[in-house]
Amino acid sequence: MVAEQLRPHGITDDRVLRALGAVPREEFVSADLQPYAYVDRALGIEAGQTISQPLVVAAMTQALDVGLEDTVLEVGTGSGYQAAVLSLLCSRVITVERAPVLAEHAAATLRRLGYANVEVVLGDGSEGYPAAAPYPAILVAAAAREVPAALLDELAEGGRMAIPVEVVAGGENQELRLYRRLRGAIQYEVLFPVRFVPLVTGLA
Repeated sequence: MVAEQLRPHGITDDRVLRALGAVPREEFVSADLQPYAYVDRALGIEAGQTISQPLVVAAMTQALDVGLEDTVLEVGTGSGYQAAVLSLLCSRVITVERAPVLAEHAAATLRRLGYANVEVVLGDGSEGYPAAAPYPAILVAAAAREVPAALLDELAEGGRMAIPVEVVAGGENQELRLYRRLRGAIQYEVLFPVRFVPLVTGLA
C-alpha cells in the first residue's frame, strides 16, 4: 500500500507513511471486506458510512502536519481507522461520532488494538468539542454543505482544518479544503476533488 498507492501519489511525509504502514486497516472493516482492506477505495461500514480510501486518509493526514504534542479533533469517527492513524502522530485524538453503533464499535476496536490516546465521544461533531479547544489540527471525515462555524471557532492560531465541502448541493461535487487560522483570519485552499458521505447534524 505504502509503496504502490501512497508514495507515487504525493505522500512524502515519512511519519505519515510509517503511520499508514503500522495501522492494521483490516481490523477496521468487517470480515467479508478484509480481503479488500488495502485496495485503494472506500469500503462500506455500519450505519451507511464508509472507511475512506488509504490515499485520501494519507493526504488529509499529511495536510494537517500534526505535531507530537498536539491534541487533534476528528469529526466523524466511523470505523476508527483515521483516528488510529492520527494517534501515532500526536499526543491525543478526540474523535466525535453521532451514530452510537459506530462510536461503540470504534471505541472497542481502538481499545483492543491499544490506541490508548484516542477518546471516542458520542455527539454532534458539527458543534465541535469545546472542552479541549482550541485545536492545532481538525479533521472532518464527512462533506459539509457549509463549513460549521463552531469548528472554525475552535481552530487555534496557526492551526489547520481539513474538510470536504459540497461545491454543488446534493453531494455530487465535493472538494477537500484546507483551512488555516493566520493572525486571527481564516483562509483556505482547495486540495483536490473528493467524494465523502454527507456531514449530518444531531445524533443518530
